[in-house]
Amino acid sequence: MAIAKFPSVVIDCPDPAVLAAFYGELFGWDVEDKGDWFDIRPGDGSNCISFQQVEVYQAPVWPGQTIPQQMHLDMVVEDLDEGEEAAISLGATKADHQPGETFRVFLDPAGHPFCLCLS
Repeated sequence: MAIAKFPSVVIDCPDPAVLAAFYGELFGWDVEDKGDWFDIRPGDGSNCISFQQVEVYQAPVWPGQTIPQQMHLDMVVEDLDEGEEAAISLGATKADHQPGETFRVFLDPAGHPFCLCLS
């Protein structure tokens, strides 16, 4: 029997409104403003990513470990070029270091790395 359910991932950031809007558009999910905390969810409410404001936020350094990435999201896309164009249009930055051919590394508006993957 499970002890807990997995309702959400929470991401620290300097401006939760900006990051929630970015990921909300990327996933096509609804954004809910809770002040210094934002949630994004699909229409069916089955998943949730939350964003919380922290005063002393330091963006991770990719690919180095001066400030570790701590976590990152992998997202599956059908076409890497189309996914890249869409992510950049929403405010992502393509990372200079690209260690693979079946995925691409980007930085969200707060500097968190994330990957668009073919599988």
